[in-house]
Amino acid sequence: MSRTIAPPAAPRPAVPRAVLAARTGVAVVFALNGLAVATWFSRVPAARDALGLSAGRLGLLLLAMSVGALLAMPTAGLVAQRLGAARTVALSTLLLAAGLTVTGVAAVAGSLVGVAVGLCAVGYGSGLCDVAMNVEGAAVERRLGRTIMPRFHAAWSLGSVAGAGLGAGAARLDVPVAAHLAALAAVVLLGTLLAVRSFLPVAESGTASASAAPAERRRELLAAWREPRTLLVGLLVLVSAFAEGSASDWLAVAFIDGHGLSEAAGAAVFGVFVVGMTLGRTAGTVALDRWGRVPVLSTTILLATLGAGVAVLADSGPVAIAGVALWGLGASLGFPVGMSAAADDERRAPARVSVVAVIGYTAFLAGPPLLGLLGDRVGTLRALLVVPLLLLPTLALVPATRPPAR
Repeated sequence: MSRTIAPPAAPRPAVPRAVLAARTGVAVVFALNGLAVATWFSRVPAARDALGLSAGRLGLLLLAMSVGALLAMPTAGLVAQRLGAARTVALSTLLLAAGLTVTGVAAVAGSLVGVAVGLCAVGYGSGLCDVAMNVEGAAVERRLGRTIMPRFHAAWSLGSVAGAGLGAGAARLDVPVAAHLAALAAVVLLGTLLAVRSFLPVAESGTASASAAPAERRRELLAAWREPRTLLVGLLVLVSAFAEGSASDWLAVAFIDGHGLSEAAGAAVFGVFVVGMTLGRTAGTVALDRWGRVPVLSTTILLATLGAGVAVLADSGPVAIAGVALWGLGASLGFPVGMSAAADDERRAPARVSVVAVIGYTAFLAGPPLLGLLGDRVGTLRALLVVPLLLLPTLALVPATRPPAR
């Protein structure tokens, strides 16, 4: 009796070297963007002391950066379509670097207005860069044929950790704020200009559309605001950003006030959250490729809900810290997967990513003051229960991330 031998599986086609180079370039841009943003936040205490600000006035000053980002994002898709991702990232990083330098010099000079202008430029440059680098990342992801976007966001997290570490070292050595910010701005700008040289050619990435008239590009952007799927993905990214941002802004303070930890231990708890986020974004790509967006996102949202609840309600410190790790792991994929979902259609990716970014980044603007006001009434730790209460209904939004039929 003869036995039929199945033919061997066809090998996966080799990935072109240009795509691999673009993957590396995008990861570097993400990491440098995180480094730049964290560099400023690491020196906020020094800037506050130089300006003599109260906590309330400092909070208002920090809004300048969020306002700059929100001003950039509605038009970021149009800019990326017109100039291409590489030029948009380069120009936005130039603005970001200039803003960092102005912020440092103004802080040393005691100019509140100068710092506000510098922070607005930092926010505008960072917001514009955010949309363009996510569009480029999605284009690279499609050409690789596997999920890679969460790892780009993991690179951003690693860059922010590096920025925080360098900032702590600079503060310990009494490095002037102006010199520190100017030096890091130069490093970020030079590194970004080198990295964007490996981005996909404009003709391949689809980010620039020179043949489309400005009126047509504006119509595409307005049309994206009327698309139910794009808006639902935006809402998912909004809650994901809130779950991530609330931990970044309040977790250390909440554990110090609510669980009685020291300042150093509170900072370490936030480190646990960042490690969970980074691990989730690094390993989550394998799970997304194996099981798909909907089941993986549903699972991670449930993990984040459970982890945030345990972090707030647990009586035991180690159990609460374990909850923080689950929170970070569960909150890791919503934002990057939402960006990938917005960019599923390459031609309309810039407009849709711009819309999703605007909706998502609203959480970073409104979240901190809202949690602060609630914390004044119920305590900072208890205020974080808003996170699981918002995450659970988000499960209904997850199917919107399913890739459309081709």
